[in-house]
Amino acid sequence: MNMHRPFRVAAVAAACLASGLASAQVKIAVVETLSGPNAASGLMYRQSARYAVDRINAEGGWNGQPVQLLEYDNQGGPAGAADKLKAAIADGVHVVVQGASSAVGGQITEDVRKHNLRNPGKEIVYLNVGAEALELTGDKCHFHHFRVAGNPQVRVKALVLAMKQANALGNKVYSINQNYSWGQDMEKSIVESAGLGGYEVVEKTLHDTNKIQDFSPYVAKIAATKAETVMTGNWSNDLLLLMKATKAAGLKARFGTTFLDQPGNIANAGDLAVGHFVAHPFNAEAGGAEGERFVNDYKAKMGRAPVATDPQTVFGLMMVGDALKRTPAQGGALNVNAFARAMETAKIRTPLGEISMRAADHQALLPIVVSTVSKDARYKVDETDMGFKPVKVFSAAEAAVPPQASCKMQRPS
Repeated sequence: MNMHRPFRVAAVAAACLASGLASAQVKIAVVETLSGPNAASGLMYRQSARYAVDRINAEGGWNGQPVQLLEYDNQGGPAGAADKLKAAIADGVHVVVQGASSAVGGQITEDVRKHNLRNPGKEIVYLNVGAEALELTGDKCHFHHFRVAGNPQVRVKALVLAMKQANALGNKVYSINQNYSWGQDMEKSIVESAGLGGYEVVEKTLHDTNKIQDFSPYVAKIAATKAETVMTGNWSNDLLLLMKATKAAGLKARFGTTFLDQPGNIANAGDLAVGHFVAHPFNAEAGGAEGERFVNDYKAKMGRAPVATDPQTVFGLMMVGDALKRTPAQGGALNVNAFARAMETAKIRTPLGEISMRAADHQALLPIVVSTVSKDARYKVDETDMGFKPVKVFSAAEAAVPPQASCKMQRPS
């Protein structure tokens, strides 16, 4: 069943009738995990997409009409995503937005690629706002996929450099990650960054994804190695339960993470979270007055502050808005290939600096901030006395890593 929101669709239809315009609307579809154990992540992407599309429409929409947002529940897996993508295509969408899980992202990007090859003139774009596996901008890169999120190399590089500079990295690092493309890439990046950080990887663990209910055996393994730092790309339930197990065991190791800012992690870790690190695309405190304005506006409109993947989703759709402004209608409709060419040069300002799209592999170049959990942080989280205090902000140029040689970008003639 399609997760359309009748109130918004009805409002859009009324606006079209009132305007008398014959041009086709731009349709954006969120194909996300909106039910099941990982729904918390998918629902965040949905909410931030709603905020961003409302913002695009407040600025005039496209070609005199509001952009329409449709929503589909992929039920947390590639098979569900494939089915819901077909439904979205049947409903005439132009842009598909997804972020929770690189496994799902891998399915969507391949299905989009195949659809576009088979249906010239009816292309769609995949806006990837969170699926960070390297292959998506590597050997699976294609003209209609754009990633506005980090990747394991970018995140680990920033994390290692900032933690080392803060004398918080140590000499012994334990790597624990989920056993699929994203987690495997994280493990590889942690190992490859050992020289940069001057540490030894004392042990590596890859575990089943979102199937483990008790991480205490893993915490015991970490403790046995006497690792000073644990580096992990875990997200959603796997990170929440890992944090819960560290609290129960009183594990003293410091964590270097990529998704510690997802709601619930700090509460689950308790005071042991103090001193943990996260490399992420946004920190309101680091954004100063502009960051505060963004947080306040988001909170006023959505009922909560933007956290974790919310900002990158908003920024990704702001880039869509930028590209739409530079894509005139053709025969009253959106030429998706022309829009994709505009996306290749999309550029926006954010509270942390400029984000631009790299045409070579369609990987956004974005600032990365490394933060540490502190009771001195300005913005508290999880109804605790702790928050994320910025340690170092890397500009987009400083955070970037080169395009992968495996990306052979082919553009329509």
